[in-house]
Amino acid sequence: MKITAIKQQERLKGRYSVYVDENYAFSLSADALLDEKLYNGQELDERQLEAYKKLSADDKAYGLSLAYMVRRMRSRWEVTDYFRRKSYDEALGRQILQKLEKLGLVDDEKFAEAWVRNRRLLKPVSTRRLMQELRQKHVADDIIDRVLAEDETDDRSVLHELITRKRKQARYQDDLKLMRYLAGQGFTYDDIKSALSEDD
Repeated sequence: MKITAIKQQERLKGRYSVYVDENYAFSLSADALLDEKLYNGQELDERQLEAYKKLSADDKAYGLSLAYMVRRMRSRWEVTDYFRRKSYDEALGRQILQKLEKLGLVDDEKFAEAWVRNRRLLKPVSTRRLMQELRQKHVADDIIDRVLAEDETDDRSVLHELITRKRKQARYQDDLKLMRYLAGQGFTYDDIKSALSEDD
């Protein structure tokens, strides 16, 4: 058996289709293709072809994992849960996770810092709510404690800012509705009552 063509794919520009004896056999990313040093005219036996087909599937799984990571930072648990949903076998999951960790793409501390920073920028919530969200992402408590200790945002000022913003909407003129909303953002009943009385 002989490699008769290596062609860049139309749809996925970073992948290359490898043809053996004029028929499509497998595809690899540009990096994997270079690592394997495949070339036109190269002879392959049945065992090598099967190994390249396995490498192709693993390489594609790694590419999909990278695309998943590019959308936003993920916690370690989110990444392993993604592998589970994709039905990757455990050995492949561990291998991909190690690669992603080496690249600095999976790091729960960096993830928690980015999560808190983004939430603070996009939507005012309490520290307690941030803690709950990070726990849902299975970030370790010691990391959560450290990251939240470094966050200089004052919950009280966040609460007052939220009340001011929500009071501009007709539906939140009702104290009960506003209190329910604020409680949903993780603020305690006592803090809400106190802040509302200060803002009246």
